[in-house]
Amino acid sequence: MRIGELAVTVGVTTRTVRHYHHLGLLPEPERRPNGYRDYTLRHAVVLARIRRLTELGLGLAEVRDVLADDAGRDLAEVLEELDADLARQEAAIRERRDRLRALLDRDGNLPAEGPVSPELAALLTGMAHGPESPMAARDREVLALIDTVASPESRKRLMAALGSAFETPAAVARAHEVYTLLDALADADPYDADDPRVDEAARALADCLPDSLLSETDLAPGLDDSFLRALYADVAPAQAEAIRRAMRMFTERGR
Repeated sequence: MRIGELAVTVGVTTRTVRHYHHLGLLPEPERRPNGYRDYTLRHAVVLARIRRLTELGLGLAEVRDVLADDAGRDLAEVLEELDADLARQEAAIRERRDRLRALLDRDGNLPAEGPVSPELAALLTGMAHGPESPMAARDREVLALIDTVASPESRKRLMAALGSAFETPAAVARAHEVYTLLDALADADPYDADDPRVDEAARALADCLPDSLLSETDLAPGLDDSFLRALYADVAPAQAEAIRRAMRMFTERGR
């Protein structure tokens, strides 16, 4: 058989056949005097087996193991490993579909920062009840970032801890008062260390943070000191100073 005839017989492309030759999966046939490859029934049998194995989901490296008579792993072992991998993929797909369903079930009330976890979506809904605030918008973006890099368990704990800051109308109003104080510092003189508004905003922010956050210091290990420096650099100097003071007050409260 010529390469085209072999490919048609097994139901693959000639490019696939050449690729398998390159990888060493399919042995090279002898060539006729005119230089064309002369494929035999044995080549068709091996090629058909490769096709069946790849259709099961095996990677080409795993196919090579199966095809190797001596050094390769047992087929049953490879298939068991493949079955376990497919089970993990099924679980991941179910989790993603659950998250999508939770978002779709919000009757179109999706946060602008979405898609996010259902826990954060609920928190952002609580944050939305108030006047528009640049600092609140920045907070939502940072929370979406943490939502992405934190582990599922840490994310749930963080959102539960933050939820108390927005669980009642009074708490929401207090949080938005803090945002108003921080927004007012956007144009403050960065060299005026005695500006009373900085300390006022810092104290309001520290008082607004729930005590449940005190024990949640390792929620997102990827957010290190470089992240904090980037966060402070992304706001006005007076706002950054207010946040630093608030963090110190908050930490001292837990001692």
